Amino acid sequence: MTVDADRLEHLLELVAAGDRAAFADLYDRTGPRVYGMVLRVLRDPGYSEEVTQDVYLQIWRDAGRFDAEQGSAMSWLLTIAHRRAVDRVRSESSASARENRYGLRSLAEVVAGVDDEVLMREAGGRVRDCLGTLTDLQAQAVSMAYYDGFTYREVADRLAVALPTVKSRIRDGLKRLRGCLGSE
Repeated sequence: MTVDADRLEHLLELVAAGDRAAFADLYDRTGPRVYGMVLRVLRDPGYSEEVTQDVYLQIWRDAGRFDAEQGSAMSWLLTIAHRRAVDRVRSESSASARENRYGLRSLAEVVAGVDDEVLMREAGGRVRDCLGTLTDLQAQAVSMAYYDGFTYREVADRLAVALPTVKSRIRDGLKRLRGCLGSE
């Protein structure tokens, strides 16, 4: 479907006035392009769907701010989409870094205070034993993240699973490790 610039501007005016039918028409006309922009930035269909939804919520709220003298309606929509997608990338990067720091700190706490070789070997044996209590998927994700030094995104890519799945596996695995090691 071709996108007529005048029609989009008119639809944005109607959306600004609270016209739901105009909003649905705007979405039908622009949704694929907005989603495509977000997907190119995020490269994850699930996150892209969420961000696209956020984009349209912002459009619903801010349609009155559109100024045709500043640029076309489609440019305005795609700018919002791009900004939202970049914000999501930054947010995920920050969250991943935070979780990595927390995970490393948690693992360090498990073995903190062990100051001689015998205790280190004993603790290492306990950690290996406790790793055996994890599911294969948890053990694989934890090992890749904390022993091989991969980021959560790299673990997700190597295991061919979604990033939230990897985060859940690692979080649940670390929780089980802490319980097994008696540090909770």
